[in-house]
Amino acid sequence: MVDLAETELKIGNTSFKGVYIAILLSLATTLGGGVWTASSLYSRLEAVEAISVPDIAPLEEEILLIQQELNANDVSQLQGKLAELGVNLKTIADQQAALLLIDGKVTELERDIETMRATVTSAELVVKQIDEFAESIDGFESEVTVLQREIQDLWDGMDYLSNPLR
Repeated sequence: MVDLAETELKIGNTSFKGVYIAILLSLATTLGGGVWTASSLYSRLEAVEAISVPDIAPLEEEILLIQQELNANDVSQLQGKLAELGVNLKTIADQQAALLLIDGKVTELERDIETMRATVTSAELVVKQIDEFAESIDGFESEVTVLQREIQDLWDGMDYLSNPLR
């Protein structure tokens, strides 16, 4: 069985150990995959452009911008940007959790407000009933006054009948 650490490749006067060959092979395949993906994307864009886009100047500008961005951003910067994106997503998740707590409190406050509205409505009904009762008491008092006067007149009449000389 051949050990990767013992494998050696000689190119000219330079000798490469197995680990360096593995690293070189992985970098070469990564770069090749990136070139193949960019080529595939470019060929797809050309195919779509030939079929459906009569004015290709804006697309060409965007493709050039994309190519410039791809060339400007290397893998080391991509790692940093991914880390920054992860931090941003964590911040957004934390803020969303805080908003959910606020939403729960708002819902609770809305329920409290509805309870207060019901209480105010009940109080308004009680006040209205008290006002109506007070009005009926005023009418009742006047009726009682009339009845008392009629009763007094009746008593006076009975007193007169029992003793007409008085």
